Amino acid sequence: MKRFLIHILFLAALLMQFACAPMMKQPMQTSEARLGANSRVYEDMQVLPEPKEPVVVAVYKFRDQTGQYKPSDIGANWSTAVTQGATSILLESLEESGWFVPIEREGLSNLLNERKIIRSSRANYAAQDSNQDQSQLLPPLLFAGILLEGGIISYETNVLTGGAGVRYFGAGGSGEYREDRVSIYLRAISTSNGRILKTVHTSKTILSQKLDAGIFRYVSLKRLLEAEVGFTFNEPSGIAVQEAIDKAVHALILEGVLDDLWEVKDTDDLNTKAIQVYVDEKRENEKTDYLGFQSLPYRSGFKLGLLGGILIYDGDYPNSTVGPMGEISIGFLQDSPVSFDLAIGAGQLATQDYYSTIAQLTRLNVRYKFFNHYKTTPYIEAGGGYLFNLGPEPWEDQDWNDWSNCGFANATLGWEFMPYEKTGIDLSAGYYWLFNDYVDQVGQGKYNDFYWTIKLGINFYLGK
Repeated sequence: MKRFLIHILFLAALLMQFACAPMMKQPMQTSEARLGANSRVYEDMQVLPEPKEPVVVAVYKFRDQTGQYKPSDIGANWSTAVTQGATSILLESLEESGWFVPIEREGLSNLLNERKIIRSSRANYAAQDSNQDQSQLLPPLLFAGILLEGGIISYETNVLTGGAGVRYFGAGGSGEYREDRVSIYLRAISTSNGRILKTVHTSKTILSQKLDAGIFRYVSLKRLLEAEVGFTFNEPSGIAVQEAIDKAVHALILEGVLDDLWEVKDTDDLNTKAIQVYVDEKRENEKTDYLGFQSLPYRSGFKLGLLGGILIYDGDYPNSTVGPMGEISIGFLQDSPVSFDLAIGAGQLATQDYYSTIAQLTRLNVRYKFFNHYKTTPYIEAGGGYLFNLGPEPWEDQDWNDWSNCGFANATLGWEFMPYEKTGIDLSAGYYWLFNDYVDQVGQGKYNDFYWTIKLGINFYLGK
């Protein structure tokens, strides 16, 4: 009964972990109509410098050019993957920016027909009333100096997918995610000569998540406990398109300011934080690939590494203890995914009561980095070396014949993160298999001695 209660409490904690967030948003009743949500770029638009004079722009059509339909697992789905009302979103974004005066062109035929009706009605009233001023005319339509063109040019599904889960004794949980991507192109065209003044390109990921947890097990012979909880989150594609369009308008304004296509009201505003942030963002974007990861040759050909960590002995004696270790390494061909590492180090192999020695280690490994041009990359390493058994007190006189030296083979899994160019943080765990069973002065069993390492260090990449 006690174990049963422990399992129930564990399950309750697990379910709360998965379910608390969505339960806070769980709809219990219908909601009232509300104003449309602003995108995260909206705040950036509000801190832009004021224009010297708003620019009159026309948008005839900003359409979906992807031809994509919503993916479906149950058959054909003729609903489009992205909104068909992108023109309305763009017009609102232009208006909210304060830099543009958008004029109606998408429904131009409707506007012209309505003006004809107005002129016809005025003409009829003027004919019936001799006192009516027949010279009263409609004001002319505004014309645009800038024409905006472009559209939603791509929608890719399943750009990134993944998940993780664990289940033990009938209880567990899992999570899945998927990222889609929508891309926007927007260009400004001079209506006087047809020249394309500026083109900007933005993209936005669309995230879908699923989390669930549950338990399914017999608590007694004829009693079955089953419980499930979970939620899904699907980012609205319309909001994603709105944010991408807002970002395109934001970029078009600042690109125009930097290229002197339009002017700010106060020239001192050219040094505002908004413009500097955009310049920094553009510089960082040059280092970023299509998945959003920074991809640069951070690692030069030669590396110097300083690492510290622990050794965990596993041999013929019981009750292993954790011993300290240190290591210095040099690497070659580090700008290539396949590189070589030569290292020299020392550490303590020991148990609680029976065995202790200082070991000096020399190894040569071949390392493969999965994402060598990214700031963060996992890697695998394999190679071999030689262990010099120095005894428990290498700085004092002792009988060196009592201690066995031997070669070893090793394999390592690691992760490197580059906080700065040419500087990396290295975390790894390795397995070292010794070629004989006498390092601990005892040879028994059918397996040789071995040990584990966990290391954390810093790598310096030297040269170009």
